[in-house]
Amino acid sequence: MKPFLLLPLLVMIPLIATSKIRFDNYQVYQIIPNTLEQVNILRELEENSQGYDFWTDASKPGQPVDIMVPPHLKYNFLDFLNLQKLNAGVWIENVQKLIDDEKSQVSRRAEDFNWKEYHTLETINAWLDSLVERYPGIVTPIVGGRSYEGREIRGVKVSFGPGRKGAFIESGIHAREWIAPATVTYILNEFLNSKDASVRAVAESRDWYFFPSINPDGYAYTQIDRMWRKNRRPYKQCVGVDLNRNWDYHWMEGGASSDECSTTFAGGSAFSEIETKSLSEYITSVADTLDTYLAFHSYSQYLLIPFSHDESAVPENNDELHQIGKAAAESLSVRYGTNYTVGNWINVLYISSGVSVDWVVGTHQRRLGYTYELRDEGQHGFLLPPEQIIPTGEETLDSLVRMISEADYHRN
Repeated sequence: MKPFLLLPLLVMIPLIATSKIRFDNYQVYQIIPNTLEQVNILRELEENSQGYDFWTDASKPGQPVDIMVPPHLKYNFLDFLNLQKLNAGVWIENVQKLIDDEKSQVSRRAEDFNWKEYHTLETINAWLDSLVERYPGIVTPIVGGRSYEGREIRGVKVSFGPGRKGAFIESGIHAREWIAPATVTYILNEFLNSKDASVRAVAESRDWYFFPSINPDGYAYTQIDRMWRKNRRPYKQCVGVDLNRNWDYHWMEGGASSDECSTTFAGGSAFSEIETKSLSEYITSVADTLDTYLAFHSYSQYLLIPFSHDESAVPENNDELHQIGKAAAESLSVRYGTNYTVGNWINVLYISSGVSVDWVVGTHQRRLGYTYELRDEGQHGFLLPPEQIIPTGEETLDSLVRMISEADYHRN
């Protein structure tokens, strides 16, 4: 949610830390602008949103834009649509209903860890600890950095022997995207337990660095405000920085905001946030071993290739990344028919800058860098039902196995 709407509540959080923000009768509309003029009108509305929460950004004609509308602004919004001749449909009738359905299945016990429900940060971390105990010599605990509120950015390294290349997986940089940590933990579990020969080959081909939640403060806070996106560092007017706009690679060169109350606020400077600064230092310490960096987000079903700040900027191996990415998307679609769009971030999505994968690929010149935007296409948005966790994990694992297999084949 746009932070300025919540400012009075945010100021009181220390006093009412258990009070949950509700979204009764909030609706999500999907708009498909037909002209560049309509795209620009939506961009202006996003920059001066007056209470609307853009779940997806206005990028180009024909590209859907999802907007969450509070009930008290519904008729203002309908007037806006009529005035601008914008066609829209209601995709989510009541956001709180989806939250209730989802949160009723949030587990807090490590021994109950599974992929039929979403889990708290504490449960995820406890499960990571249990893997270290159950797989000695294979799973090693990692602290990749720290958060503003003092939490550790927890992860594990999975290694089946020395001399392997490294692959880094991060998720949860945007707190409300719960399906991303769920999918990453699913893949981690399969790497350790699957008997499938192709999964085993990929799992054992590399040293894997798994970080399910690199914005731990934000993820923890989604137990209070389910729609929270940023970290939890207070600024003068509002709370939080979009950590995926804060990396020191073409920082603030588009698709990021200097407005503290924007959901894409990029911070006071590149790496101004302890989360990105400390994690980047850890990544740098292992960068020479890495050949793969994957970031998991939701939603919209994209497999994005760097870069996001300039249409003319592409990785040196751009053709190879497209070839491998299309093969991965093809395998992803086999199991359930889920279709992903593959392409350079700025071409298929929208301009952004200061994002994590761009920094890794651009600064450290790593070979493979992709961002997954997981299910769905807006029917549930950030509130993907728990029963879709396992199917999402299965198809994403299929794509990852194909990606790594293709990458190794091309290398050889």
